[in-house]
Amino acid sequence: MNPSIKQLKSFIAVARSRSLAEASERVHLSQPALSIAIRKLEETVGGPLFARTTRQLSLTPEGEAFLPVALRLLNDWEEAFEDLGELFSKQRGKITLAALPTLAAGLLPDIIAGFRERYPRINLSLHDVLADEVNLQVREGRADLGFSVPPLASEDLAFETLVVDRYVLVCPLGHPLLGQTRVRWEQLAGHSFIGLNRLSSVRQDIDRVMEEIGEPLDILCDVNQIATVGRMVAAGLGISVLPSLSFRQIANDGIDQRPLVVPAIRRELGMIMRRRDPLSAAASALQEMIRETGHRTESHHSE
Repeated sequence: MNPSIKQLKSFIAVARSRSLAEASERVHLSQPALSIAIRKLEETVGGPLFARTTRQLSLTPEGEAFLPVALRLLNDWEEAFEDLGELFSKQRGKITLAALPTLAAGLLPDIIAGFRERYPRINLSLHDVLADEVNLQVREGRADLGFSVPPLASEDLAFETLVVDRYVLVCPLGHPLLGQTRVRWEQLAGHSFIGLNRLSSVRQDIDRVMEEIGEPLDILCDVNQIATVGRMVAAGLGISVLPSLSFRQIANDGIDQRPLVVPAIRRELGMIMRRRDPLSAAASALQEMIRETGHRTESHHSE
């Protein structure tokens, strides 16, 4: 049996005061209760810790050796509960997020800024990665929360919609397709196209739609960054398709957008969590803040 905290506190109080009467006041125990605690501790460790005289108690050599150990154990115990209290009160902690680049740049900065203002001692780490990697990081516990498209066939992951986005055509200024208020997907055929990485969820949606309508894209090149898409389109090298949230991040004087219709593709974006594992107090606080911000909005682009 290991010594109890009550026994450690009793031992330290008696060792410091060398008096049962004074020690009992320090630990708020009666002298009989204090004596019982010391006796049980000695039974646990296997020998006397105090030499008893008529006037006071003095530590045995074993007691002298045990005193610094007892002080360290009590300090570790108190620090452990202090640390735990700070975690529950959100005075400190760490949250790791994994998000699609669109959400990492377009949705999360304002939320993170508000969270940091409310909980300045909680550290946040954000990984902007593709959808499959978002799911993997959340599933493996490397990320507390993910922000992405709905995970496919993932019974271990829960998804909560935050934003419904739409796809838009991105063209250089002066392009004939900008003369329309809306553009049909089939009209993309025959124009040089700047594509995103084929592993991205955006590119997979685009390829699926074009395959369904039976019109191939004339791919000039594929790039990894949304900003690169904007610069290449602005330079007149081709057109592209982006979620409207992504377009807002790169809008400049050299490009413009039009809603894509027929079909009108809804792109759900939201929060991903492990279904069976509870969140930390800090991550739960961030989750609630995200819900409070009311980001369950439809894109302003109509179908």
